[in-house]
Amino acid sequence: METTDIDERTREAEIEAIKQVVAVVEHSQQNELPDEFVGLFRSDAIWTTGHGKRLIGRDEISAFTHQVLPGAMKDLTATYEVVHVVFIRPDVAAVKVRQRYLTPDGRPIEGESEGSPLYVMAKEDGRWRLVACQNTAVVDS
Repeated sequence: METTDIDERTREAEIEAIKQVVAVVEHSQQNELPDEFVGLFRSDAIWTTGHGKRLIGRDEISAFTHQVLPGAMKDLTATYEVVHVVFIRPDVAAVKVRQRYLTPDGRPIEGESEGSPLYVMAKEDGRWRLVACQNTAVVDS
């Protein structure tokens, strides 16, 4: 497989754009905005939840999100931090995210594990979209 390198300035700009998408993930989760969250996905996206539920297509992702998100942040909040980006091509990236759960006032929740999502994103019509995502809980060993 052949990949195309991108220059450092372009790489930094694309990583910043990707971070903005992840910031919208965080905003939509913290504020329980399912439509904002679902709007980040490509129509044929795949998402696997932290509990292994496989959702295929924006319609399934939407139905699930509208069912579980309202009320989910009543006793906690989540933060999302981009920790690593690999450009598969200039318009496709694998994005590793650190997800932390906190109390509404920002304190770590005792006994709550972190999440370690992986988002495969594609840039289409100048906009990064979520295409294939896997949420994974971090289990301390």
